[in-house]
Amino acid sequence: MPVPEFIVQLREHVGHDRLFLTGVCAVVVRDDRGGPEILYGRRSDDGRWALPSGILEPGEQAATTVAREVWEELRVTVEPERLVLLTTDPDVRYPNGDVCQYVSLTFRCRYVSGEAEVGDDETLEVAWRPADDPPEELDERQRRRIAVALSGAEACVFDL
Repeated sequence: MPVPEFIVQLREHVGHDRLFLTGVCAVVVRDDRGGPEILYGRRSDDGRWALPSGILEPGEQAATTVAREVWEELRVTVEPERLVLLTTDPDVRYPNGDVCQYVSLTFRCRYVSGEAEVGDDETLEVAWRPADDPPEELDERQRRRIAVALSGAEACVFDL
């Protein structure tokens, strides 16, 4: 997975120290085949199933980023419907020693079109799964994102 150029430039100044970045996550809901389904990609870095996600580029709007990431990784066009969850996630330490902490913006997105296929080297497989049957290895943060996106709450949920 290529590191965005703006992060490469920041790393020249801060080394491996923590970068505080904005990330997006998509809960893509498809409800045209008999029941709600959620879109997942199996990541190439750790082999685990996950919701599509990515990092905001400088000057990019968050809703634009989430739609771009879903297209790049899974070849599905989505319409971001609403921001459903805002969290600050724990530090992530990458194999090269870099540390990042993400403010994560989770969007509920409506499926528009596309065949759901591998779109880049970040993804090994793509799958739609029934909303009530997520992959076993999904971590609690991602399970929470799905639950909030499907809850019907009108306001964004945030942690205090």
